[in-house]
Amino acid sequence: MIITIKKGAPEAEVKDLIFSFQERGFEVNDSQGTDYHILGLIGDTTSLDEKMIAANPLISDVTRIAAPYKKANRMFHPEDTIVDIDGIRIGGKEKIAMIGGPCSVESEEQIVRIAKEVKQAGGTMLRGGAYKPRTSPYAFQGLETAGIEALLAAKKYTGLPIVSELMDIEHIPEFVEHVDLIQIGARNMQNFSLLKALGKIDKPILLKRGLSNTIEEWIMSAEYIMAGGNENVILCERGIRTFEKYTRNTLDLSVIPIIKEKTHLPIVIDPSHATGNWKWVESMSLAAIAAGADGLIIEVHDAPDKAWSDGAQSLKPEKFQSIIEKGRVVADVVGRSL
Repeated sequence: MIITIKKGAPEAEVKDLIFSFQERGFEVNDSQGTDYHILGLIGDTTSLDEKMIAANPLISDVTRIAAPYKKANRMFHPEDTIVDIDGIRIGGKEKIAMIGGPCSVESEEQIVRIAKEVKQAGGTMLRGGAYKPRTSPYAFQGLETAGIEALLAAKKYTGLPIVSELMDIEHIPEFVEHVDLIQIGARNMQNFSLLKALGKIDKPILLKRGLSNTIEEWIMSAEYIMAGGNENVILCERGIRTFEKYTRNTLDLSVIPIIKEKTHLPIVIDPSHATGNWKWVESMSLAAIAAGADGLIIEVHDAPDKAWSDGAQSLKPEKFQSIIEKGRVVADVVGRSL
């Protein structure tokens, strides 16, 4: 339920109103801006009488929310959320983030070298997988802690914040200490125990959409994290599984305006996993910028033919730079910067 407070309502009386709802067992999300002041009630509001609430002289409007998500709902939080990742701000009208790096960390020498190339190309953050969820148990599973240490070495040389995928609750302390943006992959989007644990930490989360999940299910997974107290969530569309086999997945760019309308959370697009082919990454990247994406996460490798994983969808550094240069033109058209 959304309760709109009248402009100029006495602050002390509003606090008393909030306390009265809290006494009845509701969590109250108090959101204020230049031209608005709303209270979002979280809990079972079926027992509340809208007319009785609306009769309060402090209140101008009462609206019931049909959507199951509350914390992520734009009606509860009209202003765009901006997530700060070690000085890189994502969301709202901030500069579009360009996250680049290899699918897998293969060695310290490799990730340091590519990190330097990503930064030189104009990238703002470094991605790299240390723990790898693979379809086959026989495929390379990642360097694990050694991979995290290699990423830290790359950050030391370049200053680029680190993005890496967390697979298990037991690794949370390691990621909280060393990783700047914790990625939750498609396969773990509905790992509710993991999501609840992430709600208890103070670290930004990049939540990828599941392989075949609806938009509402995806937002509800973000809600799990936010309900636990961690509201630094960035959504990431990486393509969904459809009947089409020509691409690795089907990139759903329509989610960008939908997420912007329904939620206040930033959204990043992953054109690499969506297409599965480096040739199509540029087109989808530019389209994503035009559609309003707050960032792109792109796989970059200086020797894709020798990559330990996902070489077919990885860009060479010079191609990554080309996308950034073209992306700046597109961003300018839609009132953003890159």
